[in-house]
Amino acid sequence: MSTAFGDNTTVVGNGENHLGVGSKPSGSSSNPKELGPRRAGDGYGKSTHPRVGTDFVATVDYTIEERPFFVPIGKAGVIAALEKLDKQLVQSGRNKILSSKRPTDWTGNEVSPGRLGLINHGGSPKILTKPGRYPGFPLRSWWARTWCGTIGLSDTVIVFQGLTVVQVSQNQAAVVSDPQNHIFVIKNSGFVAFAIEGTYDVLSIVDQTHLPGVVKDRLTGVTLGWTHEVKMKSKVSSKEEKEYVVATFLNIPASNCAILQRGDDLELLGAGQSVITNPSVTLRGLYTLGENQLEMPTKDIFTRDQVPVSLTIYLKWQLTEPLKLTTHGYNTPYDALRDKTQSILTQIVAHLDYSAMVKQRSFGPDNMEDGSDPSSAFLDALRTRAMDEMHEAALEYGIVLKDLAVIDRQFKGEIASTMDKLTTRALQAQVEAANVDRENSNKVKQEEGALAVSRIKAQSANTQADAEAYKIVAAAKAQAQRTKIEAEAQAEATRLAAEAEAEAIRIKAVADAQVVDQFAREMELRRMEVSRVKAYGSKTVFVPTEGPGAQMGNAMAIGMAAGMGADARRA
Repeated sequence: MSTAFGDNTTVVGNGENHLGVGSKPSGSSSNPKELGPRRAGDGYGKSTHPRVGTDFVATVDYTIEERPFFVPIGKAGVIAALEKLDKQLVQSGRNKILSSKRPTDWTGNEVSPGRLGLINHGGSPKILTKPGRYPGFPLRSWWARTWCGTIGLSDTVIVFQGLTVVQVSQNQAAVVSDPQNHIFVIKNSGFVAFAIEGTYDVLSIVDQTHLPGVVKDRLTGVTLGWTHEVKMKSKVSSKEEKEYVVATFLNIPASNCAILQRGDDLELLGAGQSVITNPSVTLRGLYTLGENQLEMPTKDIFTRDQVPVSLTIYLKWQLTEPLKLTTHGYNTPYDALRDKTQSILTQIVAHLDYSAMVKQRSFGPDNMEDGSDPSSAFLDALRTRAMDEMHEAALEYGIVLKDLAVIDRQFKGEIASTMDKLTTRALQAQVEAANVDRENSNKVKQEEGALAVSRIKAQSANTQADAEAYKIVAAAKAQAQRTKIEAEAQAEATRLAAEAEAEAIRIKAVADAQVVDQFAREMELRRMEVSRVKAYGSKTVFVPTEGPGAQMGNAMAIGMAAGMGADARRA
């Protein structure tokens, strides 16, 4: 766990800065001025000295000897630092700050584990570090002493009767003013101090990763970083009190940077978390190293035949060397490109006629003529020369120009008004023709759609008829199969019934044949006669079919038939 103590002559940065903020690259010299500075003779200008290194952001440890009764909090914690401070005070002949009282467990003021007891001993602090209860007697032990309560041992800031305890976490930074009003910043550490003359004032505890001030590019809207200024109130007279900025915190995202200035010297500060406490170092600006694009309107430009035209251009660029840009006195890449772009476009348009400008609606790398126009080669040459000149001019400011194109133009004057009317009429005619074509196309599409619907309906009807026919055929086949199965079942049942009846008759005949008693035979015959009469009725005449009786029956039948025929003829 690294610590950082910085006084008011340094700019304190963290060790994560990839441009060397707060750290020294391996293999480099211990002198921070040898970490890659660039002078005016390197082609950057003559009035400033650009640097890339840690000249303005060297982190130094503040020694204890320079601040009496000032003890950093180490791995042993706050209690160990208080004990060390107490020894220093005793050795210098001053009163102790740690109380010698011993705790009990039955009565008195209670000090819980993890908290400190505070006692005001005649204006001097007394600290109770051991948990327990501290009774208010004997009276001599509390003479000129006042119990002031307890406070958390892990609190970020503890201030009591001249004793100051500060301990910050990894993400915090404490801005402190010492008794001489010197400003220093503490990160990822802490200290305990006792001010004999003056006070240690904690001006602010800053969350370094969530700074409130957002810095955005005013044109592109890109977030360049976050800042926060810590101010200290100073009494300049008996009635007047003013605030002064004593520390500036920076949080620069990846692919961005900041430019710091000290006198005529400039230094590049890369991405990361940093803080400026040196009053001679100022923040020149924040910049993004990514690609940017912007549409920019130009001032009125006159063609060769003196027709004014206003252009809208498209710029795409990337800032690669911010030190060059600030050395030339520009605050943004847009400011550096604007004047040069206006000058070059003025030269291009001054060599074009109005008719060529009307035909050539835009200038860009993708807008090339086929060579049939006599002026196309000249326009291409101008376009190429403009891109080359803009590219060279941008490199002087540390900018790489990626794209330049004219995306719109507005002509002014009487000729432009007349041509605009003609152009408007032509456009209206084109729109009307396009509308007619669109209506015809819509009608054709509607007819095609109706035809497709009819075709689909016919296909649906055919499919439905096929389905119904298949349904009828399937039903007929099922009915025929059912009838066949029923007939076969009926025939089989009839056959089985006949066989059963024949078998019954045969069995009965066998049984009757086995009857040898004459009386039994006679009785059986009488039973059969009774059954026959019962079946056919008592008025039925049974005619024998064999012997003399059969002949009499035939004669009777013939006579009856003849009588019935005679009666029918008379009727």
